[in-house]
Amino acid sequence: MSVIVPLRAALGVAALYVACATSEVRAEDASPWQRDAHSAVRLLAGSRSGTVLLGGVAIQLQPGWKTYWRTPGDSGVPPRFDFSKSDNVEAVTVLWPAPMKFDDGAGGTALGYKQQVVLPLRIVAKNADKPVTLRAHINYAVCDKICIPVDASAELAFSSVASTEDGNLSDALNTVPKPANIGDPIPLTIRDIKREGKNNVLVDVTAPEAKEVSLFVEGPTPDWALPVPKLVGNSPPGVKRFAFELDGLPPGASADGAALKLTLVGGDRAYEFNVSLN
Repeated sequence: MSVIVPLRAALGVAALYVACATSEVRAEDASPWQRDAHSAVRLLAGSRSGTVLLGGVAIQLQPGWKTYWRTPGDSGVPPRFDFSKSDNVEAVTVLWPAPMKFDDGAGGTALGYKQQVVLPLRIVAKNADKPVTLRAHINYAVCDKICIPVDASAELAFSSVASTEDGNLSDALNTVPKPANIGDPIPLTIRDIKREGKNNVLVDVTAPEAKEVSLFVEGPTPDWALPVPKLVGNSPPGVKRFAFELDGLPPGASADGAALKLTLVGGDRAYEFNVSLN
């Protein structure tokens, strides 16, 4: 028996089928949101090509809530990731977009993100010809007036087709500070770094195009808790001078010759400088 379906109904069914098919394809490019009371987290997959893959950890935050950078500042807890349960994954490197500064509620300065952030992931497959499944155990904190720990797990398979998340991942990569050297002829740069006495460090920055500039410093290991550099009021002409004290060193550590990472942020530009403290 033949069933005649009106054209309008047929078109409606076809549109529904296409919408469902599109939804299924997009579902493969991102894992389901893992939600708690104040945030949500999921994995993103970029297009697969060769051994090195691009992925991401997307975090959404409710208004007024924030989470932290790899170095949280004067207080806070940095996110932690465990990818050890993944299939056909040799290594995962988390890339960190430039953070913002905010009051930590205790008179200090915290570093992190508000509203939403995508942390790009550089994933190295063990075998380029085999399927890759990324499994992540993610621990992070969300804070307003109080801080709440979040524990989440997510899983995502990487396909060989073009990903609908490529644009989002490319945008996230553009927010990761670019590597630079002191004195590089770029619009936002560190011109000089020097010690003043034993415990004070001065960093001279040139930023003719940026009205607001922030500087962050990290030690050679995560247990260094260096303070957030502050802008000096009497900076030389044409220079924004920042200063920080060599506080928060681990027991027995020396600042002489220490490898520091300086992150400079101004406007929509951000650069990362690796220096040796003389």
